[in-house]
Order: sequence, then structure tokens, then C-alpha cells
Amino acid sequence: MPKPASTVSVELTALLIAVTDDEPRLLTIENGAALPSGPFEQRHRSLQTGLRSWVERQTRHPLGYVEQLYTFADRDRMSGGPGGSRVISIGYLALTREMALTREAGGIGDEPASWQSWYRYFPWEDWRDGPPALVGKLILPRLRHWVAGADNRAVKRERAQRVEVDFGTGDERSWNEELVLQRYELLYEAGLVPEAGRRGAAAAQTSGAKALPGKLITGQPMHHDHRRILATGIARLRAKIKYRPVVFELMPESFTLLRLQRSVEALAGRRLHKQNFRRLVEQQGLVEETGALSTDTGGRPAKLMRFRRELLRERSAMGTKLPLAPQG
Repeated sequence: MPKPASTVSVELTALLIAVTDDEPRLLTIENGAALPSGPFEQRHRSLQTGLRSWVERQTRHPLGYVEQLYTFADRDRMSGGPGGSRVISIGYLALTREMALTREAGGIGDEPASWQSWYRYFPWEDWRDGPPALVGKLILPRLRHWVAGADNRAVKRERAQRVEVDFGTGDERSWNEELVLQRYELLYEAGLVPEAGRRGAAAAQTSGAKALPGKLITGQPMHHDHRRILATGIARLRAKIKYRPVVFELMPESFTLLRLQRSVEALAGRRLHKQNFRRLVEQQGLVEETGALSTDTGGRPAKLMRFRRELLRERSAMGTKLPLAPQG
């Protein structure tokens, strides 16, 4: 008898992002090791219905703005389902505002849902205080070691080019904040993240790299390929805030211009030029004054603003374009 074909199941995975206290935050389950997710079931009317059902069941957090992110279908993205079945994940990006989580919001067993900074998983992506020491002192030397371990000149050249494009030279002028996924996949291929060892053989062996000296700390790992899904979401959001006003989905009803700037900086991982940022926001008519003042500034009271939602009906609003702060 012919061997029955392996079955394929669909998983729905949610990437819920908020900005709280100038920090980009991610809603996780299993003590920060996984994203909210669950199988698409016959009872679900649509993919989004299924997603909302799983997220609210596991975290007790309602979903607001949601968009489909990507379909993750690599054969080895999970250790395998029952009977060797293949699991395909449809990822969704959801923008929200952080809510306090109750103890019963836990998803699996006694392991509660929790909000985590996304820089816990990608510490090399936060350039708000300049180049992270992790990049120059740890990551780049080990990537160069990986480049040197290539089998031939062509592979060595290709690796060197990827390192230069993805990580630059470790300074702000060569850093492209949107290449989050490319950087993670480069570290994965070089065997520099814990997830790389899950294919059965160490990624360093399969890629022909030499043994890497010492233990490399490259952020908090996650189950399955959830950190890759997170990298995809961060890259999408960093690109999108430049041409669509999605950042306002993360803001409270009223806010100061400084808080708006700090929220964009938190997402981008870069500091912005204050005067240029405010000029850009005002020129595009993205906000309007509420008539109230905020005294919670540590200094002079600041005007409270709100997003002009009618702008979306008037025209296709631009984003922030990230006017970067001048470099020293």
C-alpha cells in the first residue's frame, strides 16, 4: 500500500505590539518564550476570527488593529506535529495599548502571559543610545570568524558582503534599521543564536564555520520559529511607520509631541532630530491641539495633541520619514 501523505495543519500566530514608557513591548505566553498562537479550527468563521479567539483565550487581551504579516511554511520551522505532520503558521501583526494582565491570563498551565520589551529578544537592534556594545565587541568579531571559515573564496566573499550590508561597520552611518530579519537570519546561518541548533546538527557545522570561541549571548530565544516571526514583524513596522501613520494606533487619545517622538524612536531603535520631527508632523497635519496641557513633563507644561483621524479620509497620509538626529 502506498504510504499516506503527511497532513498539513494551519497555526495562527499573533504579534501584539504596544509602546509603554518609551519601550516597544510584545505580548507573550509561556513566560516570554512564545507568541500567542493556536490552530485554525473548523468552528472559526475566518482566519482573523480564529486569531482573535486564540489571543483572547490565552491572554485575555482584545485585539484592535490587525493585519496579516506573512505565512511561515519552512519544513523544519517546528519539531514536527503529530505523526510527522507539517505545520504552517500564518502570522498577524496587531497594534494595541498595553493593558494589565490578570493572573488567569496565561494560555498554558501556570505560565502567565506577560509583556516583554522586544529588545530583550533583539538587543542589537536598539541604537537609541548609540551603537550597542554587543555589535562591535561580540557579534561582528564572531561573524568575521564565520566568514573566515568559508570553504572557498566565492562563499567567503558572499558572506562578507552580507555581513557588511546587514550589520555595516558597527557605526550609525552604515546601520539600516529595517534589516531586522536579514540580521537574524544571518546570525542563524552562522550558528550564533540558540535556535540554530534545532535542526539536529549544529548550524555551524552545516554552514562550514569553524568552532566559535566562548558563549555568545544574542538575546532571549523563543520556541519554534517565533523569534523569526517577531523579526519579520519588527521589520514590517519599522518600514511602515515611514509611510503610514500607524504609530497613532499605539498612542493614547491625547499625547505630547515629545511622547509621540519617543514612541517612534522606540519602534525605530534610532534617535530623531527633535525640530525636524515636529516640523514634519505639523507640515503633514497629522495632529491637532486638544486645548489642554500636560503637567507630567518634569518641566514646563506641554500642549496635548490628538491624531486627526479625518486625515485618513482626506488623503493618503504619510508617516514620519524618521528625521534622524545629527551624528556627533
